[in-house]
Amino acid sequence: MFDLHLPIPPTAYARGIPPHFPLGDTDPDHRFALTLSRRAPADLMSGRAAPLVLAHFATLAEAMQGAIDHSEGLDPGAAPQFLVILDREARLVLAGAASDCAVAWCHPVTSAAEARGVVTEASQLRAQAGRAATWGEPDLAQRLRHRADLLDARLVDPLWRGFAARALQVAA
Repeated sequence: MFDLHLPIPPTAYARGIPPHFPLGDTDPDHRFALTLSRRAPADLMSGRAAPLVLAHFATLAEAMQGAIDHSEGLDPGAAPQFLVILDREARLVLAGAASDCAVAWCHPVTSAAEARGVVTEASQLRAQAGRAATWGEPDLAQRLRHRADLLDARLVDPLWRGFAARALQVAA
């Protein structure tokens, strides 16, 4: 799933300092929104699970670079953050896990049959996570939920599947 290694360009940002996105990044007329997925149990229970919009971008390439810039501001030992790129209609364009100055993009599914398989596998992992939590294994449960989230990140909207796959090839 994370077989794409993106080169890390040199940066002027100090570690631990969040990057500054260019002016106009809050323009909702821009097509792509870089969001931070909030899936913590407290967020889910409080109804705040909607993604946090970090910035808006005119192109997918700019949004991908914005995600990399965001990852450069993360602490080296911090848990990975799920970054999601959405279009104007809140359709999933691309998603990945950001940590330690890099983003591991999840390759989109290529067909409806593959998407069904991904949904089935993610559901099974979440069921296993529930059982692990019941058995008093919170670390195992967290790892299983994380794997399920990575699978869900592959469920790119059918409109964007080919385009996102090509963007990842170009980025490689």
